[in-house]
Amino acid sequence: MQTVGAQWFLVEQTHSSALVAWVQTASLLPVLLLSLLAGVLADAYDRRVLLLTTTTVSTVAAGVLTLITAAGALRPWSLLLMTFVIGCGTALTSPAWQAIQPELVPRNQLTAAASLGSVTVNGARAVGPAIGGVLVALGGPALVFGLNAASFVGVIVALARWKRPPQKGLANRERLFPALVAGVRYVRSGSIIRRILLRAALFGFPACALWALLPTAARTHLGLGASGYGVLLGILGVGAVIGVAVVPFLRDTFSSNVILAGSALVFALGTVSIAVWPFAVVCVLCIFTGIAWIATLTTLNAAMQLSLAHWVRARGMAMYLLVFMGSQAVGSFAWGALSAVVGGTNALLAAAAALVLVALSVIVLPLRAETGTLDRDTVALCTPTPTLLFDPQPDDGPVSVVLRYHVAPERSDAFTAAMRIVEKSRRRTGASSWRLDRSGEEAELYREEFTVRSWDEFKRQGTDRWTRSDQDSYEEARALAKEAPSETHFFPA
Repeated sequence: MQTVGAQWFLVEQTHSSALVAWVQTASLLPVLLLSLLAGVLADAYDRRVLLLTTTTVSTVAAGVLTLITAAGALRPWSLLLMTFVIGCGTALTSPAWQAIQPELVPRNQLTAAASLGSVTVNGARAVGPAIGGVLVALGGPALVFGLNAASFVGVIVALARWKRPPQKGLANRERLFPALVAGVRYVRSGSIIRRILLRAALFGFPACALWALLPTAARTHLGLGASGYGVLLGILGVGAVIGVAVVPFLRDTFSSNVILAGSALVFALGTVSIAVWPFAVVCVLCIFTGIAWIATLTTLNAAMQLSLAHWVRARGMAMYLLVFMGSQAVGSFAWGALSAVVGGTNALLAAAAALVLVALSVIVLPLRAETGTLDRDTVALCTPTPTLLFDPQPDDGPVSVVLRYHVAPERSDAFTAAMRIVEKSRRRTGASSWRLDRSGEEAELYREEFTVRSWDEFKRQGTDRWTRSDQDSYEEARALAKEAPSETHFFPA
């Protein structure tokens, strides 16, 4: 309803397709700016308290927008500014919302939970725009903005009633900047995570053209008013709700990569229909377009949830939201600017062509086969507690850790391959550098050396960040050596 009110206000006040598209940019741009910070906060502080705080800020911002509109002082640029402020509240809230899902359901139900979450969002998308279009026609955008402000109160009540157990690890939380660096390093060192993020960006950038340019196409091509535009958005939402029921059957029949490719093609077809085909055809295809949208979102969201360790889950989901929502923010600006030059129809056709290329790219850039299959539960790293000559302070470092392995010559190739997997674990959990050397004097001697930023980070690596899958990989490599490796720790002299 908020989106309908904002976009239709600009349609009537400016007749500018670029400004209308930039409503999407204003609401999503905060994700680019604040998602990583929000992820760090959600991992470091009590998520329930954080959600209560950010939701209250959003309530105040939405209330101010309502008052400005009711007073007749709202202008296009002030609308975009207030939309940006409300988007800031959403950006600070979203990683914590995503991170609490595994607290509420078992691991084997995460995919179903993601789908049910989509039911609520897309149920609102199905009903809200249609109601919003009618309310805008009857009472103007101020009425819709006011209802949006009031809706936050329900969220605050739900959070206040949630009897959440105390969040573990808060007493020993990392400082802001090191925690941020650790989250970025985890994503950068995880090939599974990087591929999910790439698929999210590839789809989000061209797909957002439909949402950004739909108001202009509804008015100019389809000849619809505010109510008709709301109905069109509602049909897309209905399709998304249907998709929640359809996607499990698709997942039983097709792989995640086939679903992603097929969804991109269907979404491309829906984008073309809005640009060139009559209203009746658009209504039918919008149902399938909504299904395609939700199929992509649930596939990528569930893959991300299942691939993140709990200690970095909020930061990882913040990175996912940064890429997916950020690509839409940038894309909305780009498609809006393009529509101002070549027209809305040509911009939508260009976006549809890009979606076809996105579908084809699954052939060469698929989700990795091990996505969502690794055990990310945290375990203690099975190594002896180091006996040092002095007591290091938490900030002492960088610390270089050297392990020496003796490996029979016939096992050297297998050992080297296994250690490459160990390298990924070391880097994900804290290592800023890593290397494996072979002795020039002893045929069986290998030396693993990695560096962590501080002694505190080294201890976190072995206690808070090491997962079951990391331990399994390390055990496979260690089993190829003749005995357990010796371990030495070096500090700056």
